[in-house]
Amino acid sequence: MKHLITIIGPTAIGKTALSIKLASHFNCEIISCDSRQFFQEMEIGTAVPSTEELASAPHHFIQNKSIFENYTVGDFEREAISKLDELFQTNDYAILVGGSGLYVDAILKGFDTFPEIDSSVRTGIISNYEKFGIEYLQQKLEELDKDYFDTISKENPQTLQNPQRLMRFVEVCIGSGKPYSSFLNQKKIARNFTPIIIGLEAERQEMYDRINLRVDLMMQAGLLEEAEKLYPNKNLNALQTVGYRELFSYFDGNFTLDFAIEEIKKNTRRFAKRQLTWFKRTENAKWFDYKTDAEKIIKSISNVKNS
Repeated sequence: MKHLITIIGPTAIGKTALSIKLASHFNCEIISCDSRQFFQEMEIGTAVPSTEELASAPHHFIQNKSIFENYTVGDFEREAISKLDELFQTNDYAILVGGSGLYVDAILKGFDTFPEIDSSVRTGIISNYEKFGIEYLQQKLEELDKDYFDTISKENPQTLQNPQRLMRFVEVCIGSGKPYSSFLNQKKIARNFTPIIIGLEAERQEMYDRINLRVDLMMQAGLLEEAEKLYPNKNLNALQTVGYRELFSYFDGNFTLDFAIEEIKKNTRRFAKRQLTWFKRTENAKWFDYKTDAEKIIKSISNVKNS
């Protein structure tokens, strides 16, 4: 029996540290499913594991792409499943770790299948987006798939500010003549592993304090300089993320630096809340306080394997 130890939880909760301890104990390798850590040019603002951490256990899908590449969750699913098939040939365990819920679900459940859409549909959508802005995409999705629009508004509102994602939703609606949500939650492909899902959490104020401290440490480590280098490419989809957007507004002259830093903290806290909402729906997850000793978590994993 092959087991994929999956570590989930909000940002700054200690997932990386735990994954390394588990990888050491089970003598296995780590698959990162943090969609922000895929990109070579984004290091400080995405909290990429340190050189020492990366040397502690073999990691995959860390800074393996460029912000100039179009890399989708479907691409990640195909590549990560291929890597897991390879790892499971020589080991009964592998570790999946990261805070990107959609990417975790893609590995554990499989990705939904969508119909082929004529390229002229996307061309028309892009044209309207360039004329009328993101409001056009938002209104079109609400018109064509009200249920999905309402779900996003409630559970993942930042998606409504992501033009690439919205264009895809609208493209499927128009091209298929059906709501985007009608293609979700289809029968998934069976996986050749059994997931053991470990969730990390903390009291809300403690979680927020950890986030605030992490942002301060990122600024000390050179996040401002990293964002300045990326600023000329600020419109790339990969850079539409917390920690960079706020500093781009500072470079644009819309924020003071102090205000930008506070906005990073506030938006990261909001992001963490949304992560928890998403992950708490995960079936069969066992949740631990982030300060729980790793040995207790290892014992819990071993009990699952032996049950």
